[in-house]
Amino acid sequence: MNNLNSILIEGNLVKDPSIRSTNKGTQVCSMKIASNRYYKMDNNSPNFEKEVSYFDVDTWAKLAEACYTKGKKGRGLRVVGRLKQSRWNDAEGKPQSRITIVAEHVEFHPESKKNRNSASDMVIIDPENPFDDDYTSGSDARVITDNELKPVIF
Repeated sequence: MNNLNSILIEGNLVKDPSIRSTNKGTQVCSMKIASNRYYKMDNNSPNFEKEVSYFDVDTWAKLAEACYTKGKKGRGLRVVGRLKQSRWNDAEGKPQSRITIVAEHVEFHPESKKNRNSASDMVIIDPENPFDDDYTSGSDARVITDNELKPVIF
């Protein structure tokens, strides 16, 4: 049985996404996002402190292609995925590790009016079929515009 490994994070792209292909031809889009947290050091103070955390995010297959097309520096997004730790030894033989987010669902926030080049305010990119761990099966991604979103009434 798998342990729970799930993350939801919201932030802004620090730079334009990059895309590459694996040896098998699968597209991989890499993004770096900044997520802000505001907090008070003292409850009596009206001032907030800002803490910024940076995260590396990878998307695969059709999801990668869509993120590379829609993502631009500064654009807000929400990512749902899992954490993946990579381990290796450097040239001196010292163990190294890196944790990245492997995205399974990406929502882009509306672009600012000055950068908007289409009628769509929000794009949701979501794989219809989960893909396996070696990413050989890929996934089909859908791009859904805000015109297709239906309001949810509670």
